[in-house]
Amino acid sequence: MKLLFAAATLLLPLATAHAASDDPQPINCGNCAAWNQPHAPFKVFGNTWYVGTAGLSSVLVTGPKGHILIDGDLPQSAPQIARNIAALGFRIEDVKLILNSHPHFDHAGGIAWLQRQSGAQVAASAAAVRVLEAGENPADDPQFENLKGISMPRIPHVRGVRDGETLAVGPLRITAVLTPGHAPGGASWRWRSCETSGGKETCHDVVFADSLNAVSDDDFRFTGDAHHPDRVPGFRAVIEKVAALPCDIVISAHPDGADVLEKADARKDGVNPFIVPGACRAYADAATQRLNARIDKERGQH
Repeated sequence: MKLLFAAATLLLPLATAHAASDDPQPINCGNCAAWNQPHAPFKVFGNTWYVGTAGLSSVLVTGPKGHILIDGDLPQSAPQIARNIAALGFRIEDVKLILNSHPHFDHAGGIAWLQRQSGAQVAASAAAVRVLEAGENPADDPQFENLKGISMPRIPHVRGVRDGETLAVGPLRITAVLTPGHAPGGASWRWRSCETSGGKETCHDVVFADSLNAVSDDDFRFTGDAHHPDRVPGFRAVIEKVAALPCDIVISAHPDGADVLEKADARKDGVNPFIVPGACRAYADAATQRLNARIDKERGQH
């Protein structure tokens, strides 16, 4: 699995703007232009569709009583996501629930605009609720210093979810898996997607996996110091939690984290490269390697 990981790049904003009108105001950062390059939407499997950009994942799960959208990417990504939804033949107005992986501006920045267009309920982990409603990241975020100069459009009345809680939109069911590590408000989401071919229904477990990268400000140590507790045991527990999920298809918060776009390009009749039993274990194993490298680096700095 090729691991380029744009998600491992520090979030370094160059300029900040609040959304003051119905048009989303862009946030500029070193990677934002590349992340926001357009990409055509495509089916992953069954009722699961990729509607994000070339560098930021957004996923639509469709149902007869309304749809679920995961992540809104950058503020300037939101209209592109809405256009991608329309290009697939669906309506933004039929999105009833918008979920967040973690409350950084490159995954949550577009949610406020998408919520206004759809009227959907927004839901996230309890730790993320405070961030999404305030538009500011907390001091316990490993990237707090780099995020201090940037504000996201605020989202009112975000619903907090518990670990293992299942949300419903008509017959659709999606379950929260809280994964605080990369960010305190992190959450992954899992559901079951089905499709019928030749009169036979086939179903697979799908996971939208939050980032598992130990990325931080220059002075932050996951191994702990006088100002921060040791976060390594908790981070390892989160990685193992993702590894243990029922998971035939994994979609990462940044598409290059699980070769999402490469799998789409490699798809052929009768062959779906997204279907990889144990996909979450491979995703988690790669995260463990990166965490171990980070720990070695920190201990070498003593």
